Amino acid sequence: MSAERKTETIPQWKQEEVADVVEMIESYDSVGIVDITGIPSRQLQDMRRDLYGTAELRVSRNTLIERALAEVDAGLEDLTDYVSGQVGLIGTNDNPFGLYQQLEASKTPAPINAGEVAPNDIVIPEGDTGIDPGPFVGDLQQVGADARIQEGSIQVLSDSTVLETGEEVSNDLANVLNELGIEPKEVGLDLRAVYADGVLFEPEELELDVEEYQADIEAAAARGRNLSVNAVFPTDRTAATLLQKARGDAKSLALQGAIESPGVMDDLVSKADGQVRALAAQVDDPEALPEELQDVDEPAAAESTDDQTDTDDGADESDDDAEAEADEAADEDDDDDEDVGDAMGAMF
Repeated sequence: MSAERKTETIPQWKQEEVADVVEMIESYDSVGIVDITGIPSRQLQDMRRDLYGTAELRVSRNTLIERALAEVDAGLEDLTDYVSGQVGLIGTNDNPFGLYQQLEASKTPAPINAGEVAPNDIVIPEGDTGIDPGPFVGDLQQVGADARIQEGSIQVLSDSTVLETGEEVSNDLANVLNELGIEPKEVGLDLRAVYADGVLFEPEELELDVEEYQADIEAAAARGRNLSVNAVFPTDRTAATLLQKARGDAKSLALQGAIESPGVMDDLVSKADGQVRALAAQVDDPEALPEELQDVDEPAAAESTDDQTDTDDGADESDDDAEAEADEAADEDDDDDEDVGDAMGAMF
């Protein structure tokens, strides 16, 4: 007798659910798996509402999520390795880094219950508890807090670590924390993995110091601009600076070489005048000098020396002027670099 082969019949509602999940997956650039363990239904609805417009959260049966991921393929089936326990599917057109930052920022403090594992060291801070003297001081001491009755109330005399990361919360500690209003854990959507542009990212790869990353980008842009200027490689960002620098170098050369160019004639005349005055001040016989220079005495000589110094430095001043103008152009480039930073900030 031949054995009957039984084929699995998928209920219509499951087929429709898988089709809806597939449609959701295909409509976003980035798709991820989030852990929703321990999040109350009402708070989960609030999170879904907060994400509206930037991301979509969908909760379904794990088997249906896996089936949908497998149907889409294109590398997304790798996400099935992260589908276990209480999870949801999240989709967004933002990049994975932006999604991670958004989910982390949306987490809120919450009380911790007995039997839960501490996600971090739990500390009862120093200060007045605001609770009148009574048996609660003993409860505080029982869980390891440095508590005393002082000035008519129960006070914690120093920051007290009452539980370390990874340890289980006792009933007594849960009651004490609840009485003090201490919420030692964060509740939110924990991103397990996200797939985008053919790459699978885990949270550790997405945890960036945004300010440091932005500063690195700005520094790289500034170094690139400086390299372009120093190598005399014109670009749309450095052309103005290079032209100002060239102008200053040309003026300096014209002054040093006494080239009679219209742009430097005033400076050349001023320089020559200063040199003549300095020379006249050193002549001991006034009769040997032209009449207009005979009245140059020692104080005037000192002044003329200054004039000479000023005129000799004319090229340098011209360079300084050109450099100042170049700095102005560089400042405009810096504004562009700040735009790069703003764009990076917007990305996150």
